[in-house]
Amino acid sequence: MKINLPGLCCVLLIAPLLVVAGCTGSPPQPSPAPRGTAAPAPRPAPLPVPPRTAPPPPLPASAALPDTANWRDLPQTPGQWTYGAEATGSAVRFGQPGAGSLIVLRCDRTRPAIVLQRAGFGSAQVPATITTSAAVRRLTAAPVGDAGTVRNAAIPFEITFNVRDPLLDAMAFSRGRFMVEMGGAQTLVLPAWSELGRVIEDCR
Repeated sequence: MKINLPGLCCVLLIAPLLVVAGCTGSPPQPSPAPRGTAAPAPRPAPLPVPPRTAPPPPLPASAALPDTANWRDLPQTPGQWTYGAEATGSAVRFGQPGAGSLIVLRCDRTRPAIVLQRAGFGSAQVPATITTSAAVRRLTAAPVGDAGTVRNAAIPFEITFNVRDPLLDAMAFSRGRFMVEMGGAQTLVLPAWSELGRVIEDCR
């Protein structure tokens, strides 16, 4: 059989070209993923707002103390203290010579107690206040006498102290003076003399 040389030569020349073409071709690249924006992070839930509440009511104001800012400027009550012994102890009285006592501080060893006594009006207890340079105290004065048949007559009122009550020392050692107020009676601004301390020591 006769070989067709020209045709064979063409086949032999074309085949290598096809192989080379197949080897040199670059493989298909995957298409890039489409660009997109990242999903925003979820916002945190807002914190709950506490409901508005009414402001707490103001604390009740404590009972105001008497205005003692200028009590030392008040004129001193005229008179002087006089010390004397008694059957139940001793007493110091304040007043003007020849007149009745405005106030008495008495040591009563029979109780034992120290008693402040002064004249007042009415038949019921009345408020009283003693003011010194170191202390202010509200007290109650009790009637110990009988007005009898005389209308609006003054009767004795008493404030009783334990013999160790520190208010007694505050009165005796007040800076120059102390003040005694009692409902229905004159306010007394009294000098702090040594006679007061003497009566107090008599009961201790």
